[in-house]
Amino acid sequence: MKTIFIKEYEQKRNWYVIDAAGKPLGRVAAKAASLLRGKNKASYTPFQEMGDYVVIINAEKVAVSGKKATDKLYRHYTGYVGGLRSFTFEKLIERHPTDPLTRTINGMLPNGRLGRRLMGNLKVYAGSEHPHASQNPKVIEL
Repeated sequence: MKTIFIKEYEQKRNWYVIDAAGKPLGRVAAKAASLLRGKNKASYTPFQEMGDYVVIINAEKVAVSGKKATDKLYRHYTGYVGGLRSFTFEKLIERHPTDPLTRTINGMLPNGRLGRRLMGNLKVYAGSEHPHASQNPKVIEL
């Protein structure tokens, strides 16, 4: 039996829109990461970029359960001595509304070249408007 591989440029790639308003952060991120990887396709190959394009709207309205809004910390190291910066979920969503969702999805993708290329297929917007309507994206309900 011979395995048939489809080349990346021959793969049909769709556009999907996910509305994150009121949805749990982890569920939105897991669905987006799965679509970006291409795990929903029969031609899925772990080492190729076979996934689709994902547009996430209303990222500022994503929900977290329990006390995560005040207790969950996002850390960033500047590279200097004593340069560890920490932000709670509330502060981060206030300053950069798309950042918690982007960081969560990035953590679910592979590390290295492939993961960085897959992140290029992700578009996250704080509000409900996005400039990708001409792509005729499919809306996904979670």
